Amino acid sequence: MLPAIAAHAIRRYTRPGDLVLDPMCGIGTTLVEAIRLSRDAIGTEYERRWADLARANLHHAIDAMRHGRGDVVHGDARHLDTLLAPHHRGEVALVVTSPPYGDSAHGHVRSTSETGTPGVTKRNAHYSRDPRNLAHASTDQLLVAFAHILRQATLFLRPGGTAVVTARPWRTRGELIDLPTAVLAAGRHAGLLPVERCAALLAGIRDDHLVLRPSFFQMKNTRDARRRGLPLHLIAHEDVLIFRKPGTDTRTRRSCSQPRRSAPARICVHGCPVSQGSPHPCPAAPELG
Repeated sequence: MLPAIAAHAIRRYTRPGDLVLDPMCGIGTTLVEAIRLSRDAIGTEYERRWADLARANLHHAIDAMRHGRGDVVHGDARHLDTLLAPHHRGEVALVVTSPPYGDSAHGHVRSTSETGTPGVTKRNAHYSRDPRNLAHASTDQLLVAFAHILRQATLFLRPGGTAVVTARPWRTRGELIDLPTAVLAAGRHAGLLPVERCAALLAGIRDDHLVLRPSFFQMKNTRDARRRGLPLHLIAHEDVLIFRKPGTDTRTRRSCSQPRRSAPARICVHGCPVSQGSPHPCPAAPELG
């Protein structure tokens, strides 16, 4: 989970004091961002190594910020109903999570110049060998299990609450795996209502130009394919799928896709007042008008 995506979702769909849940929390990125933004956080993680690290990261954030509450539970997210305390049911304002990606989308790489060894070295580029880890499941099995996880998370989501799922397409032996569209179907199957589909660019800005920041493995796979004459393109975005639990709750923040009933006075992006129905020659940006 990219910290910027988690933080944006938390700001948009929750208020200070709300509870945020990540049922596949990894090292706890979403939980830490929730604490930094004055929310409470709870997460579950299947692999004990990462659950322990997520718990340490969460407690470090709480100690540093001196506010917020949270916990990380080690266990299979397909059994949230037994892992999480019953009093959390209907209490969660926001679920933020992501399914496991293929091995080509994650890991750390060090080059020869950094390690002093020939070629490159890889670290954390593979999941554990536990066959029950969903990372080892086929795509079809993964989606069935992920839909079940979303149904379990919905038990704890309050009426009108939001679920944000990031999903990145990847390639396996040149074949594109369209995980985002499959996750969209899994959310519907879990009883959630799709409300938005956004794209988060995996890029930075340098000298007024976008600089792509995909994983090392995606770049290598694309370059190797092009050397073989396959015109593959680099995947440079992550889909952000936004769902809502049916029902209403007065505590739920208005979604950015829902218009206000009474519009305030209009202003342009530079802060200048704009008359309704008239052109706006903005003095702050004359080249744009």
